[in-house]
Amino acid sequence: MAEIKDPENTILMELKDGTVTIELLPDVAPKHVERMKTLARSGAYDNVCFHRVIDGFMAQTGDVANGNMEKDFNLRAAGTGGSDMPNVPAEFSKVPHARGSIGAARSQNPDSANSQFFINFGANDFLNGQYTVYGQVTDGMDLVDKIARGEPPMNPDRIISMKVAADV
Repeated sequence: MAEIKDPENTILMELKDGTVTIELLPDVAPKHVERMKTLARSGAYDNVCFHRVIDGFMAQTGDVANGNMEKDFNLRAAGTGGSDMPNVPAEFSKVPHARGSIGAARSQNPDSANSQFFINFGANDFLNGQYTVYGQVTDGMDLVDKIARGEPPMNPDRIISMKVAADV
C-alpha cells in the first residue's frame, strides 16, 4: 500500500480486488475535495456501481442517488443522479487529466458537478481546463484497470466502501 502523507486528504476506495488509494488535491479544488470527503464519511459511495466504463478512456461512478446496488438499484437510471446537496462550481486548474487522475463528472453546465466522478485510464488532455481534477490514484491503478467495461457494463463493478484515511 502507498505511503499516506495526508490522511485527512486521502481516500481509500475498496474494490472487489483490493484497495485503491486516492490522494486528494485540496489546494487545487477545495470544494470538490470537501464534497467527496463528506459523501465518503456518510457512506454514500458504498455499493455504488461503475455505470460508464470506456476502455482507454475512464471509469465513471458516484451516482449516490441511483447507483447503489443494494438500494432500489436500476442500472438504466445509474449516472443520472447526484446527492441531495447543491452542485459544486467548477474549479478548473492546470492539473492535467493524466492516468489515474480523478475528474468531476458533470452535465454540459460546468457548475453542475455533484457526487459523480471518473478515474482516467490514460492521459485525456482534451478534458484539460474543461473538467475539474481533484485527486490522483497513488496506489491500486491496476485494480481500476480491472473494472468491468460498458456503458453501462452488463455486470457492473461497484465501490464496496469508500473512506477518508484519517477515519480508518
